[in-house]
Amino acid sequence: MRFESPARELDPPVKRFFIKLIRVIVRIYVEVFRGTPMMLQAVFIYYGLPYFTGNAVQWPSVWMAAILVVSINTGAYMAESVRGGIISIDPGQTEGAKAIGMTHVQTMTSVILPQALRNIMPQIGNNLIINIKDSSVMFIISFTEFFAAHRGAVGATYLYFPSATIEMVGYLTMTLIASFILHWVEKRMDGNSDYELAKTDPLTMAAGTYSHPDRGTPFDERSKEYRDRVRQELQHGRTRGDR
Repeated sequence: MRFESPARELDPPVKRFFIKLIRVIVRIYVEVFRGTPMMLQAVFIYYGLPYFTGNAVQWPSVWMAAILVVSINTGAYMAESVRGGIISIDPGQTEGAKAIGMTHVQTMTSVILPQALRNIMPQIGNNLIINIKDSSVMFIISFTEFFAAHRGAVGATYLYFPSATIEMVGYLTMTLIASFILHWVEKRMDGNSDYELAKTDPLTMAAGTYSHPDRGTPFDERSKEYRDRVRQELQHGRTRGDR
């Protein structure tokens, strides 16, 4: 499936250049952060940036560095998930949006992305659960999280397995809560399972196909006798011989 590109051949060369440049930057970002471990990314960002910039770049807190590392790592995976979700949408959705005069931006924001978001919700859930567990690698930059607390407890009590069991139960609890919330969101996005349009007025289901025998139209060429006979048949039913 191929969507209309934001930059077309008739657009100014400057716009086409910047669109291509953004695509190259995004592709490099995705490949680099998907292809390297989060632990090494944390080391490079927290220790490497101050080292290579002569301490010009300093982190005010380890919290900020840890959140940045997790965010940019997740963004690389989510970029491919969103792209896959967009590709999964039927091309007829884009063609229909163009047919009613919607622009590329309107098509993406009002037609394509809402459907793509529902399609990638399971992948979003997977990434969230992976991030909950992978936050344990942030101990490499002295970030005090669950795994760091476990290491501290082991160093103080020398009770490795009881501490590891508590840590495992804690991670499992967080992932189960996240799974429950995401499952609830998916059900809300799916809407009702019953899409019957008419439950109170049966004639609604036959809109445009039902003609009342007492109400003729300017184009009705049938006689009044015919309408009277139809009305009687509707009231009393036809006999088997008439059928």
